[in-house]
Amino acid sequence: MAMTTTFAELAELDEIVRIPSPAPAPQALAHDGEHLWLGSWETSRFYGIFPRDGRVFEDRAAPGRPVGATCMGDELRVICSENGDGDNRFMRRYIPGHGFKSHDAIACPDDTGSFLAWNGERLWMTQRHNKCAIELDAHCRPVRTIDVGEQILGATWVGERLYLSIWLGKERGGSRVAYIEPRVESPQLTFVASSPFACISLAYDGERLWTNDAKAMQIVAFRIPA
Repeated sequence: MAMTTTFAELAELDEIVRIPSPAPAPQALAHDGEHLWLGSWETSRFYGIFPRDGRVFEDRAAPGRPVGATCMGDELRVICSENGDGDNRFMRRYIPGHGFKSHDAIACPDDTGSFLAWNGERLWMTQRHNKCAIELDAHCRPVRTIDVGEQILGATWVGERLYLSIWLGKERGGSRVAYIEPRVESPQLTFVASSPFACISLAYDGERLWTNDAKAMQIVAFRIPA
């Protein structure tokens, strides 16, 4: 059953800083506690970035267009759109300092996957057009699906909450930041902020959230909405 959602007046994102993206069309985004990791939809490359100024310290080719990413300890997991116009979706393992592991490709459920979030125990995958968040087991097999009911443009965990970037469409208000609490019996989508730009990807650095303003070619940090 899809969630019931309401669209009350919301404050805009409380931005802290903007840094330049190292490439056009910034898409996948993750934070490892010290560095940002960004994938460009246009260049099909994956970058390690210093959050203070956007300076690149690592730059590697991806096996496709990076869509979403998350950190899992000392490694990352990255969803890539591969095979050109075929747009087949695979989850890949990325090791900082070494790059992508070509033999570790895992096909996404139903050949579609958008963004990833790791809560320290389980990996979660969102599917934008299926409007859902999927909990995966240790073998990356679906074990639970939460129907969010709206298009998801980003996801990251903050404590017990899975924060989501939601796209409502221009007619219904554009971009929103929301969260669900998957551990409760009936998770509800709670909207907490609006955004003047489409928030592509979400990442948490332990204090604040990060997202991409793709049209401006910038990476944006903002305070976690109350």
